[in-house]
Amino acid sequence: MTLPRVMLADDHTILVEAFRKLLEPHFEIVGSVADGRALLETAAQLKPDVIVVDISMPLMNGLEAASRLKELMPTVKLIFLTMNEDPDLAVEAMQRGASGYLLKSSAASELIRAIQMALKARSYVTPQIARGMQKAFINNPRPRVRAKALTPRQREVVQLLAEGKSMKEVADVLHVTPRTVAFHKYRIMEELNLRTTAELIQFAIKSRILVP
Repeated sequence: MTLPRVMLADDHTILVEAFRKLLEPHFEIVGSVADGRALLETAAQLKPDVIVVDISMPLMNGLEAASRLKELMPTVKLIFLTMNEDPDLAVEAMQRGASGYLLKSSAASELIRAIQMALKARSYVTPQIARGMQKAFINNPRPRVRAKALTPRQREVVQLLAEGKSMKEVADVLHVTPRTVAFHKYRIMEELNLRTTAELIQFAIKSRILVP
């Protein structure tokens, strides 16, 4: 009998190994990655049925990576496994196509069940988050407006700069020249009427480009 294929995306190595041991008796763990960009590059090759992904990841956050993955792999099931208890964030995750939203503190007892439900085209949310989600959705039923003035590449530049990377480091990650990065930063700051790097970081957090 072929086991469902599961991929893990989290930048905490110890947690990844713990989840691997938890899941291996029930699923085939096809691979793991530590950042959102690696997730995009690797998922298409490994073709998992389910991806268990953290929201707060370097280079590209889990929400951004998940949105792009859903465009590339519409049938893949996404389960967010995070320490973030913000019900608004959970609502946004589900609006972006997630099948589950779990807290790492309850993963040991809920993760296997959440994956099994996702494979049956059902959703699972940690109960304590689900209660807050109902209130959050009632207060704001529309999806969060996502920095619509920015292109996907500009969003990448914003996250990398907000993480504290230099122009050269951003250029190395994106395989472009520092001059190109500087051009993107100038256009972003101008379009959003931002004056300082601190304001750019605040914007990145507010618009869910950088998720603490």
